[in-house]
Amino acid sequence: MHYVIAHYHELALKGRNRPFLVDRLVRNLREALRGVTHCHVESLAGRIRISLDDPTQWSTIKTRLDAVFGLANFAPAVHVSSHLETMTKAICESVQSLPFHTFRVTTKRADKSYPLTSIEVNRHVGAAVVERTGAHVSLDNPELTIYIEVMGVGAYYFYERFPGAGGLPVGMSGKVACLLSGGIDSPVAAYRMMKRGCRAVFVHFHGHPYVTRASADKAEVLARHLTRHQYYSRLYLVPFGDIQRQIVLTAPAPLRVVLYRRLMVRIAEELGHANKCWALVSGDSLGQVASQTAGNLTVVDEAATLPFLRPLIGMDKVEITDQAQKIGTYETSIEPDQDCCRLFTPPNPTTQANLEDVRRAESLLDVHGLVKQALEKVELREFKFPE
Repeated sequence: MHYVIAHYHELALKGRNRPFLVDRLVRNLREALRGVTHCHVESLAGRIRISLDDPTQWSTIKTRLDAVFGLANFAPAVHVSSHLETMTKAICESVQSLPFHTFRVTTKRADKSYPLTSIEVNRHVGAAVVERTGAHVSLDNPELTIYIEVMGVGAYYFYERFPGAGGLPVGMSGKVACLLSGGIDSPVAAYRMMKRGCRAVFVHFHGHPYVTRASADKAEVLARHLTRHQYYSRLYLVPFGDIQRQIVLTAPAPLRVVLYRRLMVRIAEELGHANKCWALVSGDSLGQVASQTAGNLTVVDEAATLPFLRPLIGMDKVEITDQAQKIGTYETSIEPDQDCCRLFTPPNPTTQANLEDVRRAESLLDVHGLVKQALEKVELREFKFPE
C-alpha cells in the first residue's frame, strides 16, 4: 500500500467548526480523485491520508491535488512502525540511495503520548543517518529534509512535499453568482471566491446574433477550466444583444454602459436566486475602465438586492494578469472575441453617472420585460471534473 499525507492549515484554526470543514475537505478530495482506482481518503489526527494500491498513478493524483482548495501541502509517504529503532533503520536504508551531502530531520507527533519528543527523534534518526551515509546536518539550508510524522503505533516519512492551493474547501461558504466575461479579470475573481470556499455559478452575457459566439465559446472553456476546483459547474449563457439594442434606441448615449450593467445585475440576480446564491461577483477593478469608476459602481450596485462582491477591486491590471497566468486562464482570455460589452458602446460613456438621471432613463424601458425576455432565452451548460 502507498500513501499520500496531506495537511491543511487554515482549517486548523476554526475551533469547533473544524470537524465539519475537514469533512468537507475529505469529500472534495474524494470528488477530485474520482476515477483513480483503489484510492481511499480518510481524516487522521490533524492531517488527511490518501491510500492507493498503484504508485504509477501518482502523477494523476498530484495534478488533481494541486487544484484542491483547503490543502496546505501534500507528500507521497512511506508507512513504517513508530518503534524508534524500526523507523530509524527503514529511513537509513531508504536514504542510502539518495544523492545528498547535507540534511535535516523534522519530526511531528500527532500523538503526544509518544515516549520521545520530536527533538529527541530528530537527534536519534539524524545521528544514525550521519553514521550510515557520512552526510552532515544542516538546519538552515539542507539538500535533503527527512520529514517524520508519528501517529500512534505507526509513522510516515517522506523527503519532498508539494504546496497545496491553500484557502478553504469549496462548498463551505455557500454559492455565489459570478459574472463571467471572456476577458482576463472575471475568471480570476471567480477563482478567488472559490478559494474562499464559495461554489461559483457562472453567468455570461453575449451579443449573439449581432456578433459571433466567440465570447460564449470562451466562457465555456473558462468555466470548464475552473470546474477542476469545484467538480461541478453551471454556466448560463444570456443573449444580451437585443436588450442592448433596445437601450440604444431609448436611452442617452453616455448612460448606455451603466444601463447595460444594471440590466446584467438584475438578470444575474434572478439566476442567482434560482441557484440559492447569496451574492453576486464581478471582476471589476477600481478605475480600470469607465464603468468601473467609484461613481458608476455605486449606481450599478443600487440595482442589486444581493450583496455585490468585487474581489479584484484593489488590484491593478498587472497583478490580475499575473494571477490569470498562474491559474491557467490567461491564454484563453486573450483569444480574440466580440464581447457584448463592446457592442453598441458609445464613444464617450459617462464616468460619473447620476442615479436620478439613470432612473429616468430606465423609466422609459420595460425593465421587467427585458429581464424576462433574457431569462426565457438563457442556455445552460453543465460541467463536471473529472469528466
